[in-house]
Amino acid sequence: MARGRERASLRDLTATPAYALAAVVAILTPVSTVHPARHLLRAKDLVDARYRDPLDVPALARAAHVSPAHFSREFKRAFGETPHQYLLTRRLERAAELLRNTDRPVAEICFAVGLSSVGSFTTSFGRAYGLSPTAYRASHPPASARMQIPTCVLRAYARPRSSTFREDKSGPPR
Repeated sequence: MARGRERASLRDLTATPAYALAAVVAILTPVSTVHPARHLLRAKDLVDARYRDPLDVPALARAAHVSPAHFSREFKRAFGETPHQYLLTRRLERAAELLRNTDRPVAEICFAVGLSSVGSFTTSFGRAYGLSPTAYRASHPPASARMQIPTCVLRAYARPRSSTFREDKSGPPR
């Protein structure tokens, strides 16, 4: 019998205009949910920041807080490439930048970007850029031919000639 009374009081409560208005507002108000790929961005950011480290799908899945199989499927659906392809692309981009801007040996660059085989690096680099790493480096001006200007010098010359700060016009501090 107590149950019937609870139902009756609940029916009475739902019949009130305030409850009806609250129910309509709750239905019409969009639920603020996290974008479905948001958890995948954590793993993508991890790859971008730590591409040198030995990263694998289970480690990236842990960063995204999902299972490895689900992570691989969702990553490919969200970004159009597998996690391994994305990691390899980041490593090759960094290697290309090092080839353009340094005179370090190809093998050293290979290991510096997190790859463990020079042969695989050369093959993957050739597929991505259409040239071997050595030919890619030769197609750009040598790093030693470019003048390196220290940042402090660049900043000093980038400063405005005339200062408009009050402190500069008033003379020495009192």
